[in-house]
Amino acid sequence: MELATGMRHGPVELRLVRPRDARALQHELLSNRQWLQPWEATVPYGAVSFDMRLSIRRLLQQYRDGAGYPFVMEYEGEIAGQLNVWGVARGSLCSATIGYWVSERFAGKGITPTAVALATDACFTEYALHRMEICIRPENAASLRIVQKLGFRYEGLRRRYIHIDGDWRDHYAFALTREDVPQGVLARWVNGQVPPDAATIPPADRMII
Repeated sequence: MELATGMRHGPVELRLVRPRDARALQHELLSNRQWLQPWEATVPYGAVSFDMRLSIRRLLQQYRDGAGYPFVMEYEGEIAGQLNVWGVARGSLCSATIGYWVSERFAGKGITPTAVALATDACFTEYALHRMEICIRPENAASLRIVQKLGFRYEGLRRRYIHIDGDWRDHYAFALTREDVPQGVLARWVNGQVPPDAATIPPADRMII
């Protein structure tokens, strides 16, 4: 399935990652170590590679295999981070998960919620997916604000779910299905129609940080 060359809303563009993005992405990752490390996926019994060229090759192979959609987030034409739609399941599930990172110097500009909305809309309308999931550490207040803004539905607490920053971490799970957003995620947000309590975490699942 072919991926659109790019999707844009205002100064934010989401496009397929390219091999020539390696240098810029690696620079952003290495210069944002303190900012990104608490939220980065790690490997239980090995080291994390910062070889961005290799990472991009693997991501593009997943794209060719239909297992993921690897995007770059740009703000006013400058690379601001990455957003990956990964774990694509076809057949009777038609589901995937979104993961992302943004450089500290671009934080607070609305880039990530816009990119998440663009990616989810594309997956629902162009790439035949039915459900999109985002899993977030309870400590990650910035990412929790994103699902609140976009109205992702809270679906539960997953104990020791993903290996992050050197250990197995609990995550909150949020999701949307195509039927939840017939007008699109971005349009619903921009038009002020997001349900105010969709991402509310029940008291029983709230964790002491």
